[in-house]
Amino acid sequence: MPQNLDAAAVRIWCARALDALGREREEIDAINVYPVADGDTGTNLYLTMESAAQAVEAVFTAHETRAFEPSAADAARAMAHGALIGARGNSGTILAQLLRGTAERTAAGDDLGGALRRAAELAREAVAHPVEGTILTVASAAAEAATDSTGDVAHTAAAAYEGARAALDATPGQLAVLGRAGVVDAGGRGLLAVLGALVETVSGQAPAIPAAGRPVTSVTEGRTCADGDPAFEVIYLLEAADEAVTRLRARLDALGDSLVVVGGDGLWNVHVHVDDAGAAVEAGVEAGRPYRIRITHFESAASADGTDRADGTDGAAEPARERERAQRAVVVVVPGEGLAGVCGDAGATTVLARPGEPPASGELVEAIRRAHAREVVLLPNAPELRHPAAAAVEQARTEGIRVALIPTRAAVQGIAALAVHEPGRRFDEDVVAMTAAAGATRYAELTVAERQSWTSAGVCQAGDVLGLIDGDVAVIGSDLTRTATAVLDRMLAAGGELVTLVLGEAAGSVPALPDRLERHVRDAYLAVDTVVYEGGRGSALLLIGVE
Repeated sequence: MPQNLDAAAVRIWCARALDALGREREEIDAINVYPVADGDTGTNLYLTMESAAQAVEAVFTAHETRAFEPSAADAARAMAHGALIGARGNSGTILAQLLRGTAERTAAGDDLGGALRRAAELAREAVAHPVEGTILTVASAAAEAATDSTGDVAHTAAAAYEGARAALDATPGQLAVLGRAGVVDAGGRGLLAVLGALVETVSGQAPAIPAAGRPVTSVTEGRTCADGDPAFEVIYLLEAADEAVTRLRARLDALGDSLVVVGGDGLWNVHVHVDDAGAAVEAGVEAGRPYRIRITHFESAASADGTDRADGTDGAAEPARERERAQRAVVVVVPGEGLAGVCGDAGATTVLARPGEPPASGELVEAIRRAHAREVVLLPNAPELRHPAAAAVEQARTEGIRVALIPTRAAVQGIAALAVHEPGRRFDEDVVAMTAAAGATRYAELTVAERQSWTSAGVCQAGDVLGLIDGDVAVIGSDLTRTATAVLDRMLAAGGELVTLVLGEAAGSVPALPDRLERHVRDAYLAVDTVVYEGGRGSALLLIGVE
């Protein structure tokens, strides 16, 4: 039986870990009381894992034109590098080092026990002052249990998970702040989710995930900078030699606490809590070239992104006059260039979702910033964007932006929500109205089957036209117009006042398709209106909305 991970397993593990952290992000955020009760550990772990997963996917994409897949070493190194450059917060930075240690030994062909042992060692070395009852304790327990396991990789992963779970349960007795709040360590809880994804990857069975619980006291109660805690979190990537980083560690350790420096081979991720953010950045300038500088003020939860200046600073000394922010904006993810134009004309900031390339949370955060408003409504328009959108919202909120996420599952729901948007209303009232409009819109998609498959409507063959209603295959046909008509009839059987048709670029090859569908609706449903949009390049074959 195999004792280590291959490239496919690394890829699946990253995807499942990202999904697990997405599901549990809010619960983990809620129990975040150490080292700072800022309620973002789950979000930071998710963003770190998202960067790792994207890097692994990029490696597989690069190999698609070749006759072979990437090696385990290729996938593992990509995972480690992605986590390093995308690490967020204290726990996210430690997770990046754990993945680096795992990748190092996986690339060398070591077994899973050896990989987890190296991961725990590197993580402890990266933290200036390791504290028990944290993610470090959980990682060490997982490594010890995995090393003692004598079974195959599935047994080793299961042993690591159980060891980590037992250690996590004990954290309230090791760290007083956890005991007072009545919670386990948030970082350790996130690591358990990552290990659970590993168990599912190598065994095919997901372990039971314990509930994170809720703190018995508010995580922010009494926590202000006046308590003596450092006022700022400083994070940056750093290009520097090993010797310079050794000196940097000593200097930053004297400036603050929660110091974690991870990486190697000339590229590092630096994380520290300090009162003098400028001094922490200057220390990085002396050590090498810092960039992607992020400074967060804990008390106001306002984050400032650094820019790459020639002098290596974050540009805070010479702030440019910022243009006035709008009061409210809408950010919409759109699956086609035509819809981007439609939504843009309606005043929305758009994010283009290319086929097979859904936008990551970082792209959504950038769009929220680009909207330049005090209040933002985010319409993701796809169920697979639920977790990235939620993480983007949390990140934007730390920057002082009031953001509401309306969980639209299709572009036609986003169009319906945007149609009732009124900036002059109170924010909460506007969000409620937009949510109601989206929820009242049923959605369908017409697509072409790529291969024979079982569906909820029966067996389809390659080339068949599939009509999906609310995400499930409802109609299988051979002709786009007839299949679309059947889908419309099913949707309108439950009533409706307005039909929205969004035509993809490929639908243009079907003669008079919108005219024939519009005529069918007009003749069969007298009180129903129809509106047609050109989705353009990148859009689905045909999208239908009924509201």
